[in-house]
Amino acid sequence: MPASTKPAIQLTPQISVNGKVVAFNEKKQTLLECLERENVEVHYHCRDGFCGACRVTLTAGEINYPNGEPLAFVGENEILPCCCVPVTDITLTIE
Repeated sequence: MPASTKPAIQLTPQISVNGKVVAFNEKKQTLLECLERENVEVHYHCRDGFCGACRVTLTAGEINYPNGEPLAFVGENEILPCCCVPVTDITLTIE
């Protein structure tokens, strides 16, 4: 009987950002903390979703705000990595 050819199940969301791909391994961290760990520069101030300084563009995928929606203004296709986590593989643009 032939070996199974099922694709491997991916448990860790992948983050594509400015030509770099990093894995979101630690479920207790924010997207901002993950990006910092991988030396991806993101400007920030408050780290709590109040100021909006860390705003980046989400071009593909889904995120979640585990502690509720941020208080800072977030435009269409924008997210605040300081207080969100990826639910699926995501693609970001950081300017």
